[in-house]
Amino acid sequence: MPLISSDTRGVYVIAVTPFDDSGRVDYESLDRVVDFYAETGADGLTILGMMGEAPKLTQPEALEISRRVIARAGRLPVVVGVSSPGLAAIADVSAAVMDMGAAGVMVAPPSTLTTNETIVSYYANVCEAVGSAPVVLQDFPLSTRVNISLDTFSRIVDACPNIVMLKHEDWPGLAKVSAIRAEEDKGRRRVSILCGNGGLFLLDEMLRGADGAMTGYAYPEMMRDVVALAGRGEIERATDIFDAHMPLVRYEQQPGLGLAVRKYVLAKRGAIASAAQRKPGGVLDAGAVADVERMLARLERRLAELG
Repeated sequence: MPLISSDTRGVYVIAVTPFDDSGRVDYESLDRVVDFYAETGADGLTILGMMGEAPKLTQPEALEISRRVIARAGRLPVVVGVSSPGLAAIADVSAAVMDMGAAGVMVAPPSTLTTNETIVSYYANVCEAVGSAPVVLQDFPLSTRVNISLDTFSRIVDACPNIVMLKHEDWPGLAKVSAIRAEEDKGRRRVSILCGNGGLFLLDEMLRGADGAMTGYAYPEMMRDVVALAGRGEIERATDIFDAHMPLVRYEQQPGLGLAVRKYVLAKRGAIASAAQRKPGGVLDAGAVADVERMLARLERRLAELG
């Protein structure tokens, strides 16, 4: 399996972790959803992220999910989230998944980091712990409460050569994408930038210089098309497709409810057998289900109109 690099582009879908209604990992659905992501245009997968319910898994479950997804994905690169409060756990899990054939590992900063110096030092320690594994730095301050400034990010890039990718989900963060690319124009080492936030700003991020998406919206084909069209300069067509999906993208971004929406749509599309989350997790009430069904019907009409 190819490793991620500073030149990686495309759509790396953040994969859900399927559970059955009793809360057990549904491995049959795990195989099915990997196939679904591949068939709908993913260039790679990212597993065991925040929306993959990684904190709810035991370590044996996390390793078995990694093994199964990497094997099922074939030549499709798989990035594995290994975030943990302790460096020893990051080192152990990283070594295990890279031996399985992972394309790289993703690490978010712990909320205990409160100064620029501690952030830079933390990632230097992470890179030492994971050895030669390519690293994705997850920049998600709305969740981690760690704000990584442009200067701090630049220092990390300079100090840590195996950080090859930024998972960008700062908000607002378009200016950061532009500033990183401007720094590279001045000679700083290039990193791949794949963007999260459910795809909410994907078209704008592509126009600012992002390389693609790393998020889990339930229609990966939207992200595939927007990234490809923007890369070819077909902005009007990209905008039409992006706008058609925007009501559902926006609805999926509700804090505490977004994963329930995503899993409901994936189950409806046949990608997983059940929309269940492992407890605790949000549940769609009748009103929310009606909202989503209305948006799905509208989406189908709009896509038919676009051809």
